[in-house]
Amino acid sequence: MKFTCQQSDLSTKLSFLSRIVPTNPSHPILANVLLSTDGEQLNLAVFDLNLGMDVRLAAHVEVPGTLTLPARLLSDIVSRLPKTEIALETDDSSVIITCGTGAYRIPGLSAEEFPSLPKLESVKPLEIPAEVLLEGLQSTLFAASTDESKQILTGLHLSHSQDGFEFASTDGHRLAISSFPDLVTETSETVTIPTKALRELERLVARNENLVSLKLNSTQAVFAMTTDQGAEHLSCRLLEGQYPAYNQLMPTEFARQVTVECQQLVDSVDRVAVLAAHKNNIIRIKLDSAEQRLGLSADAPEFGSGEEYIAAQISGDPLEIAFNAKYLGEGLKAMGSREVQLQLNSETTPAVIVPLSGRKMRYLIMPIQIR
Repeated sequence: MKFTCQQSDLSTKLSFLSRIVPTNPSHPILANVLLSTDGEQLNLAVFDLNLGMDVRLAAHVEVPGTLTLPARLLSDIVSRLPKTEIALETDDSSVIITCGTGAYRIPGLSAEEFPSLPKLESVKPLEIPAEVLLEGLQSTLFAASTDESKQILTGLHLSHSQDGFEFASTDGHRLAISSFPDLVTETSETVTIPTKALRELERLVARNENLVSLKLNSTQAVFAMTTDQGAEHLSCRLLEGQYPAYNQLMPTEFARQVTVECQQLVDSVDRVAVLAAHKNNIIRIKLDSAEQRLGLSADAPEFGSGEEYIAAQISGDPLEIAFNAKYLGEGLKAMGSREVQLQLNSETTPAVIVPLSGRKMRYLIMPIQIR
């Protein structure tokens, strides 16, 4: 195999791929990236048997071939080379990389041992606009659990039907739901996709303005998108188990409603959270319906206390309620709206935050009991 390509192109692709490579692979080949040529393109692929990605870039191919190389080592070397044309040429089971006055030899492994990535070629794809997919991920992924003992909650629940697409994630303390009722499908399906895979997908989709193809079967999801340099694929194994019936948790009636400017509330939460971080990370919210203002406060005895008031439209009786500062801030930042509405019943029941424009999103957050 012998080819030349631009350092910047190869470095960008390797930076995406190296994130997927396992730190402690079950087999040495899984720590490698597969390089193969196809016409005037170089294909790069990584796969840890659960999550895989393959991408393409333009290259001038003199001698076609395939080989695998240590992914992170290759990425580290290429990222430090001058931003000019680089050449890769195989020598037995090694590759010699030359760029400018430098030359590097890296030992590789035969491509025959590299496992094949799922393609699901017989499955009819679902077409999703890139902006819809990106919005769905950005408005829900943050709420998924990081606790591996609750594995099903470490995924994002995706459903599609004649009622549209719905994205949902929860860690047991909060719940984010994002709906796209206009994106209807003839068939109905629900799957739970690992957030690790979707965070990598989010990075790919952010660079893409075209449709994203999604293929699903009982165990796998395969996302594909077309770039100027060819198709890029991300495949992952679905999570097994029953996802919570989250819509049953969402209250439908509220005794109190608060409309407030979103960015102003985000800024206040961020400032008060500095003190909250020094003592149990709790922010107290006070509804002052008489003065039509919302109060935020935090108290850390050894470090001090702080409070802010912002103008709000409040309906219902006064209330004092407390939330985890991180959960409250992350939910507000995902709204993507100039104004948001806080919907509440009591200091011990779930609160719901919704944007008043733009995204069709609901964010449920459990309060913290004030002693």
